[in-house]
Amino acid sequence: MPESGKKEKDGHHHHRLSFPVLHLGGSKSSREPPQHPHASLDWRIESPPAMMHGDPETSTGALVSGQMVLKVKDIPLEVESFDAKLYIHVTHRKPFQGHCTDCANQRTELKSWTFLSEPTTLTPRTHEFPFSVLLEGHLPASTDNSLISVQYEFVAEAKPNRGSTLKLARTIDVKRALNVPELPHHSIRVFPPTNIAASVHYPQVIHPIGGNKLELRLDGIVKHNVDVKSVEYWKLKRLTWKIEEILSTVAPACEKHAPKLTTTTEEQPGQPPKKGVKRTVERVIGSADLHNGWKADYSPDGKIEAEIEYHCDPALKPSCNLKSKDGTEITHQLVVEMVVVQEYAPTNNLKHVTPTGVARILRMHFGVVLTERPGLGVSWDNEAPPIYQDVPPSPPCYAPPPPASPPALAPSPPTYTSSEIRYDSMEELMLGSGGERSSVENNNPSSGPSSAATSIRHSLGEHP
Repeated sequence: MPESGKKEKDGHHHHRLSFPVLHLGGSKSSREPPQHPHASLDWRIESPPAMMHGDPETSTGALVSGQMVLKVKDIPLEVESFDAKLYIHVTHRKPFQGHCTDCANQRTELKSWTFLSEPTTLTPRTHEFPFSVLLEGHLPASTDNSLISVQYEFVAEAKPNRGSTLKLARTIDVKRALNVPELPHHSIRVFPPTNIAASVHYPQVIHPIGGNKLELRLDGIVKHNVDVKSVEYWKLKRLTWKIEEILSTVAPACEKHAPKLTTTTEEQPGQPPKKGVKRTVERVIGSADLHNGWKADYSPDGKIEAEIEYHCDPALKPSCNLKSKDGTEITHQLVVEMVVVQEYAPTNNLKHVTPTGVARILRMHFGVVLTERPGLGVSWDNEAPPIYQDVPPSPPCYAPPPPASPPALAPSPPTYTSSEIRYDSMEELMLGSGGERSSVENNNPSSGPSSAATSIRHSLGEHP
């Protein structure tokens, strides 16, 4: 017995395990499409990020443009066809019929391009093929949540005469930015049978990232009972806010699982009725519970004032507001709950406050819109230059004013030539000898400068 046990132990010790399916080498997975050895296919987007400005009713859409880059490496390549397509792919997480691929996936072609429709030989270089598409404003933005996924898929294929097909699959992230009002929204709520009235200022348009401020004021929190000589107070003990996200969609049925056409339906003859199951999911994407942080005034005109900072939790990946023609809709609302308790005090001793045991929950719902930030971009139609038909009339041309008529000229002073002026006589008069100057001064001592001026006129031949 000991020997047999020892043999069994030795046999178990030398037992080897083999894994014929396991390969430890570094070979590539067979699922990856083989690359063409002599060419490669890629794209280059030249337009700004796809951003739709405004609501679906007024938005002009988003413009996407770029270049398809087909690089031929070393030898000429003959390509039989080269085309591309753009799809909008809607995936339902809870389809009409579980485990049905057609019920869960709906693809709609938006645009197609044919770059090469006949066999063409491409030389070894980089070949570029431009493409562009205008995504209409009523289309939904890209989203991915627990109920539905909306993606824009771009698929391109180039088929050479030899070798594997060149394929390219990319997704375009389409966003929507709504206009933000300049002033916050003002709302007043009354809570009967109490006299409490809430005045709230809050922004109606919020963003997935960033904080928002809500200004709250409660009036009517003090009541004077003249008969019993007491004062009743409503004191705020707790304040809670949360942002709720409501997802709703209609999961359509594929042709296999669609209900049969009956004579009672109001659809057009020959077309199956568009039936589906409505799916709704609600979740909280941001919340907080506050027990302090507000100011209370219990004077005869008492009031409570608070400023609340609320925001979405980025870790929960909130979805922006969305509304499409197929029944998909994403909405948000801000819920504010306040717990107030009633206390009273006698008029002659206001410090002796006694609880009455009465408490109330004040709940308010405010509709908010969650949207992406527009950034510095503008709508594509505002960026494009105007075409000739849209150019407004040019401004009036301004001709130079006609020359003004010369004004009536005043009589000019007399002009004198050098022949008329006798400089020698002037010099003799002004710079004459001392005897003559003194004789003039002695003969008329009171004349002064006037007599000198008279002498100058006589020398020039003028008369007074």
